[in-house]
Amino acid sequence: MPATYIGFDLSSSGLKCLAVTADLKPVHEEAILFDKDTPHYGVHGGVHKNEVDHEVYAPVAMWIEALDILLTQMKASGFDFSSVKGISGAGQQHGSVYWSEKAEEILASLDPKASLVDQLKDGAFTHPWSPNWQDHSTQKECEQFEEATGGGEALARITGSKAHHRFTGPQIKKFHRQNPEVYEKTARISLVSSFLCSLFLGRIAPLDISDVCGMNLWDIQGDCWDKKLLALTAEDSKSGVAGLSAKLGNVAHNMGSILGGISKWFVERFGFSSDCAILPFTGDNPSTILALPLRPLDAIVSLGTSTTLLMSTPTYYPSTEYHLFNHPTTKGLYMFMLCYCNGALAREGVRDEINKSKGVTDKSWAEFGKAVDSTQVAGRSTSSDPAKIGVYFPLPENIPSANKGTWRYNYSATDGTIKETQEGWNLPHDDVRAIIESQALSMRMRSEALLSPDAHNGHKAQPRRLYFVGGGSRNAAIMSITAEVLGGFEGAYKLDIGSNACALGASYYAAWALERKGSEAFEDYVDRYWEEETHAVRIGDAYKEGVWEEYGSVMKGFRIVEEEIMKTNSHA
Repeated sequence: MPATYIGFDLSSSGLKCLAVTADLKPVHEEAILFDKDTPHYGVHGGVHKNEVDHEVYAPVAMWIEALDILLTQMKASGFDFSSVKGISGAGQQHGSVYWSEKAEEILASLDPKASLVDQLKDGAFTHPWSPNWQDHSTQKECEQFEEATGGGEALARITGSKAHHRFTGPQIKKFHRQNPEVYEKTARISLVSSFLCSLFLGRIAPLDISDVCGMNLWDIQGDCWDKKLLALTAEDSKSGVAGLSAKLGNVAHNMGSILGGISKWFVERFGFSSDCAILPFTGDNPSTILALPLRPLDAIVSLGTSTTLLMSTPTYYPSTEYHLFNHPTTKGLYMFMLCYCNGALAREGVRDEINKSKGVTDKSWAEFGKAVDSTQVAGRSTSSDPAKIGVYFPLPENIPSANKGTWRYNYSATDGTIKETQEGWNLPHDDVRAIIESQALSMRMRSEALLSPDAHNGHKAQPRRLYFVGGGSRNAAIMSITAEVLGGFEGAYKLDIGSNACALGASYYAAWALERKGSEAFEDYVDRYWEEETHAVRIGDAYKEGVWEEYGSVMKGFRIVEEEIMKTNSHA
């Protein structure tokens, strides 16, 4: 078997892995679903929930047992572990794992005849649980984080994000508040990514330079821990800032560097080569952008349950409404992430209304598509008509922070005024184009500052390429309008990289780290083997001269509409 490179993905619901060759050809996939394959932990969706206190958490032992089961299944299927030259991985972002003083001693002396979970679960951790990204129990701590730095905007300037319930800094502060004695006994704190890496490394792995940005503790531009935020997190603890710094440990700055060889437990139990290298593991979102040669200013638009925009950008322009992380492989680049609660649910609600009006009882999108085809930009019949702008939140939204509701406005570009009304609206027909436009206009408005024309040789403030994924990418009407709003001077593409994007990105990372030529950039390495005709289908030009500019005019009205809605409907 040729040399292989494995990428792991430890998500909320399961553990996946994918092996590729040096030329990035997939050769093996394996998956464990926690609910199905480890039922004795009693989880649902991979987690436990304490609804009263808004806590969501997972048993760390379950993750360890899943790794043993997954590798055992791979071995039984005949996978040759001796072919594995390097391992990287991805972990659900923001979760934290609390190691004991004995952890590294236990990791270094594992018995290959005994399971991993039996040797680690009782002595390696001070706390058996890891908070999940769905956790909402840290409101008090989030308020303290923003107050300490002068507000959400100030915190975002430092850490790339405002305070979020799931972020690790507020979670650690809450952990200390509730469990002060356990906190003091904790020797090291890992993120989920570095925890999984530690198992393979046989010692506590450093935090990853990209994943560390999901903690509300890392000064991204200063490239160091923020002392004020460390002091706040460690407030009233016996060990103070020095203790917290020691618990967090180092951050792996050298992207693609070898952290060490694989633990002998894996060599002796599964037949890995002792020369197998362990590379940094990053967060699931950063790992997703590694699943293709995403160039600076390329964007991935995920039209799934939520609507998400991921982009690689050289511009550091933080905001409370999105996240900026260090890029996982390229110094000087940042990963931009914009994630909305309302995505498919809002679009499907409009689809159901147009179907109902036409007497259609199924969930087909045919009438939806016809409505799109029969309307012009912003629902105008002529250029002098007011633009129709709709905002549709079947769920409370976090971008902007607003209560659920539906709002319809007419916008006059001539005098810059808006009017909340259904006058001139043909309902539900006009809602179809309006729902797609409003979601895309919101993305364009918030990403505009990161798309400096100077950054790509005089092009307008548009992405370079648009890659569409998710359920909505199966709908040509949704994709085409979204592409026209956002632009994309090298076109729009429907992307298919399978269901294991995080594991795929991690496997690519491992291959690049060990097989690159000199200082070859990650994107250049992947591009050498990237089979675009297999993974990406060009759906057309995203930038249409005149149309993109017209949407720029409508966006001015959309900005005013959002401000008006926020006056009375904000839940911030």
